[in-house]
Amino acid sequence: MYKVAKASEYLVITGVGIKDIKLAKKAWILPGQSYTVFDLSPVNYTFEVQAMSAEKLPFVLPAVFTIGPRVNDHESLLKYAKLISPHDKLSNHVKELVQGIIEGETRVLAASMTMEEVFRGTKEFKQEVFEKVQLELNQFGLLIYNANVKQLVDVPGHEYFSYLGQKTQMEAANQAKVDVAEATMKGEIGSKLRKGQTLQNAAKIDAETKVIAVRRTGEGEKEGIKVRSEVKVFENEREAEVAQANSELATKKAAWTKAAQVAEVEAAKAVALREAELQGEVERMNALTTTEKLKAEFLSKASVQYETKVQEANWELYKKQKEAEAILYEKKAEAEAQIALADATFYAKKQAAEADLYAKKKEAEGIVALGQSQGVYISTLLTALGGNYTALRDYLMINGGVFQEIAKINAEAIRGLEPKISIWSNGGDNGGGITEGGMKDLAGVYKMLPPLFKTVHEQTGMLPPSWMGALPDKTS
Repeated sequence: MYKVAKASEYLVITGVGIKDIKLAKKAWILPGQSYTVFDLSPVNYTFEVQAMSAEKLPFVLPAVFTIGPRVNDHESLLKYAKLISPHDKLSNHVKELVQGIIEGETRVLAASMTMEEVFRGTKEFKQEVFEKVQLELNQFGLLIYNANVKQLVDVPGHEYFSYLGQKTQMEAANQAKVDVAEATMKGEIGSKLRKGQTLQNAAKIDAETKVIAVRRTGEGEKEGIKVRSEVKVFENEREAEVAQANSELATKKAAWTKAAQVAEVEAAKAVALREAELQGEVERMNALTTTEKLKAEFLSKASVQYETKVQEANWELYKKQKEAEAILYEKKAEAEAQIALADATFYAKKQAAEADLYAKKKEAEGIVALGQSQGVYISTLLTALGGNYTALRDYLMINGGVFQEIAKINAEAIRGLEPKISIWSNGGDNGGGITEGGMKDLAGVYKMLPPLFKTVHEQTGMLPPSWMGALPDKTS
């Protein structure tokens, strides 16, 4: 069959003798080949994109895009024929595809700009939306023939633009009121000034007029210089802003060009990758077919052998499991017995240690109590003796039997010796002042000690301790 496409159409031919697809205006359709006709005429798509600025302020961007295939680029036509032509260009599929790209790029761009930047730079905003959308449509072989972005509209419930217009109107009205009030003030002040000057004398008016004239001339020149300087500064600032904007635009264009080139390379690589995946799928299905055939041949024999081996393995496993459980039970019983024995030994040692600790504690408490009672006892005796430490010492020595022990030790020391033994007497009771009672005997003992110590010194060479006194001199 010989087919001819219309002026705004193309034939897409696939089949025998064609590697991928073939585009033609007219061609013979051979047996084993099929063809499809797709239209190149652009279509208008109308959207109302809802976006949000950097300050999280929502707005609506009404737009009408005229989009169609790129007719002067063969690669773009191939992309369109593969991806879009199977669908009706007025179908929801194509409309949702285009709408998704436009809404996505518009929202991304709006999120990076403040509402004031979007509102003041509407022309630049539309241009950037147009360029970004075109970059995304290139991968489908589509071209934006015309884009008409209407005036930004408030989202219902968010009247930012209406309030902004009201703000501008109110600012203009207020400025007009200020200008009127200022003109009225100047008129009244000028009238009063003229009346005052009329009442002044001529000489004073002439002098003041000359001074004021000179002053006004200087102020006028000063204001003129100031205004010219401000105008020059403003022009320099605007030139700097224009230069900066041009630099940023060049940077963004370079980045967009780079992204477009990367997207084209990725699309080509994706097609190659898909071909490799399909070839791998074919190889995998062939391998599965061969595997199923081998399974059908050897499945019965392998199943019987498998069941036999499984039964034998289960029996061996059960036997070993029971043996292991018996050994485990014995080990567990032995461990429990050892644990019980260790607990009993530990408890006995713990009780003995606690008893020993209790005895030591009570002994220490007894020593502390004895020391406290002795301290109270000595403190009471010292108080009763009027703080006389010597009397307290003598009392404690007498009460403790120190002198009796001394006498006993001396007697044991001279036992078995053959010294000359003398009996001393204190010479009676004359002059002592002590006539009766226990103190008389005690005084006799004290009087007997000096000659006793002297005799011991003569026979043994030993001297009495210093606290018991000293031997009398030979001359005394």
